[in-house]
Amino acid sequence: MRSVAAAFTLVLFLSATALASAADFSFVRVWPSWRAEDSFTRISEYFTGHEPHTRETVLRTKPDYRGGFYFLTRIRQSDGATTVPATFRLQVIMPTSPEPKTFSFPAEIPPGSHVFNLGLTGSDWPDIKARPVAWKLELVGPGDQILATRQSYLWSKPDGQR
Repeated sequence: MRSVAAAFTLVLFLSATALASAADFSFVRVWPSWRAEDSFTRISEYFTGHEPHTRETVLRTKPDYRGGFYFLTRIRQSDGATTVPATFRLQVIMPTSPEPKTFSFPAEIPPGSHVFNLGLTGSDWPDIKARPVAWKLELVGPGDQILATRQSYLWSKPDGQR
């Protein structure tokens, strides 16, 4: 009897996971820009000593550093009623090298629309004046399924170009 219940639970879990399809997720906007460390300071931090949790989720490559190059990203989960575990996979061609560098940001994607601030901080970004040559951002779900993708114009050549 327990094995039947376990099998049923497994089928329900796999069905729920399969429902998280690429059609259910989209990047509404992606704004890449430099942000100074003090731009994250809020008045409440002076009283509590902790960075506040606001309506956006801030994820950094080096959590101890706030200043860096950020990708302010609004993601929409259109048909979901539950939070979905996923990973933002960001590939960036830096001004210092032609080879893409990949960064991963594990996240929980809530239903509806939510803002994530993905930061390349500390030694992961060369300096305040540097800008990425090109970038590609993917939202990757369970089983390495690509749920959504967005890229800069220079990430790929237009069709017919060599």
